[in-house]
Amino acid sequence: MSGPAAQPSYCLDLRGTPCPLNFIRSKLALETLEPGQWLQVELDAGEPERLVAAGLREAGHRVELEPMAATGDGSAVRLLIRRGG
Repeated sequence: MSGPAAQPSYCLDLRGTPCPLNFIRSKLALETLEPGQWLQVELDAGEPERLVAAGLREAGHRVELEPMAATGDGSAVRLLIRRGG
């Protein structure tokens, strides 16, 4: 994350959610936040991670990848998304 002040305002666990539903749910959650607030999204690694991150960056949000120690096998990722404004 981008320093100690960057704490997620909302968290979504979208592991097992198919594309593009995971992108739509992420985007809808971001719309409830104020610009500058952070959303944490847990996704399956691979295509879901790439599509959601790319789509949200294209929409003007900042997206960071954070390792998920709980899975350890690389099957899931955590995206931290700062709502653009």
